[in-house]
Amino acid sequence: MRFLVWAWMNLLLLMEAALVAVSLKFAKRSSPPEKALRRLAGHRAAPLAVGLLAMILRLAVLPIEPIPTPTIHDEFSYLLAADTFAHGRLANPTHPLWRHFETMQEEFQPTYASMYPPLQGLVLAAGLVFTGVAFAGMWVAVGVMCAAICWALRGWFPPGWALLGGALAAIRLGIFTYWANSYWGGALAAIGGALLIGALPRFLRSGRARYAAVGAAGAVILVNTRPYEGLVLSLAVGLIALISGPRRRLTKAVLAAMAIVVPAGALMAYYNWRVFGSPATLPYSVNRRTYAVAQVFLFQKPAPAPHYLHQALHDYYINWELPYFLSARTPGGYVRMMTSKVVKSLQFFIGPVLTLPLLAAFWTWRSRRTRTFLFLLAAMGAAMALVPWYAPHYAAPATVLIWGLLIQGMRALRLRWPGIVRAIPVICVVMLVARVAMGFSHIPFVLTYPMTWATTGSEPIHRAEVTRQLHSYGGRHLVIVHYRPDHDPLLEYVFNDADIDASEIVWARDMGEEGNEDLLRYYRDRKVWVLEADRDPPELRSYSR
Repeated sequence: MRFLVWAWMNLLLLMEAALVAVSLKFAKRSSPPEKALRRLAGHRAAPLAVGLLAMILRLAVLPIEPIPTPTIHDEFSYLLAADTFAHGRLANPTHPLWRHFETMQEEFQPTYASMYPPLQGLVLAAGLVFTGVAFAGMWVAVGVMCAAICWALRGWFPPGWALLGGALAAIRLGIFTYWANSYWGGALAAIGGALLIGALPRFLRSGRARYAAVGAAGAVILVNTRPYEGLVLSLAVGLIALISGPRRRLTKAVLAAMAIVVPAGALMAYYNWRVFGSPATLPYSVNRRTYAVAQVFLFQKPAPAPHYLHQALHDYYINWELPYFLSARTPGGYVRMMTSKVVKSLQFFIGPVLTLPLLAAFWTWRSRRTRTFLFLLAAMGAAMALVPWYAPHYAAPATVLIWGLLIQGMRALRLRWPGIVRAIPVICVVMLVARVAMGFSHIPFVLTYPMTWATTGSEPIHRAEVTRQLHSYGGRHLVIVHYRPDHDPLLEYVFNDADIDASEIVWARDMGEEGNEDLLRYYRDRKVWVLEADRDPPELRSYSR
């Protein structure tokens, strides 16, 4: 299986690199479609067109990339939030038998809720309420993301270049990435970053308070999706606005921003109070204090190990998280960690086809625009260098900055090799066609890791298959999940709906014959199963006392 992943992913990368080499002799003349796109670029509705393009393309590949099933801890946590919000609650009361349901990335005290900020859950809840499918919320969010990137780039570049950047975002981020094919996030933080970064040049040119309000709205989105990275980026943008913005309109701009930030802050405080017990308690912090030994920042010492009732939680927090955290605190481990972050970022955002524009962007370092992008990216990079964990959605607030550098690079390349610039979108389309063809082929392949424009990150878990099997039996079920001592803690089955007792299937941890007695009495009206989760395939059998 690992060989298949390696072979297919390298095949895609080699194809892309070969097309880049061929593009050196690409024709330089304009084509009729290019002229039509120039006319579209100047229209005010161009960002909307980009957003619709992304949504249509994602719908078009549903036959080979269907509505995703959650496999990652974080996805289940966000879906818990969505289920909670869709039922009109901010949090759920703690279940009397909550210790049987303890799991990663979820709170059980003082309430039963997701550990994450609420915005991702609210978007998924909107999908549930309006369509019955949580993924519909992410589908719309990805379209809005691409539209917001196009809008933001129009603040920095001529409309044609902004349209090109938005279209590249639709193709490279909006179809096959895990941002577009999971419940994990990325799109919402990219929207917040786009609003914040796109408002900056407009405010610097005009000083209008409405752009300060748009930037503040972007900051609010960031704080409710990627709080740490979003706050750093917001402060850096605010610093530029204060130093370079029109002084005579600064008071109105600050008031406009406060009109957005203050009510949003009050709502966030209310949410924190209802869910975590205190207006000043941040999402994520309660869970980390309760379960984690590894810390959020590398300069923090490991916390004392708590008592874990379940081996799976011990293995996740002690055997999986902690060694990586301790390694990252050593000089060699820190270098490996930072190298890994850079490689993952290049694989996801850039790839072979966008490498030349990225390198060419540094030719333009004298440009004030380029220096602004680099300053803001440096602020984000410095912030992320202090934390051990990373996936590409951690850098989502900076998406439009990366795209801005790519557009700068393409503009620089256009002066020397205009054929390459015209070839880049063509290569992206050709690679998209190749990826679609792979999806329709009968050749078995796996496209999960590494995370690139063509892959969706997921874990090889069979929870969805077990769920379908139980649904086919009808009735109400209690599944007691049993793991072997060598269980991989990333392959977790114990996640439940917001209203556990009303669920058709309740998932619980095996606490031994004596420990399971109260669970069996409480759910005596359900069919009880034991799931041997580590067998291949997992084995579901009736529970026998």
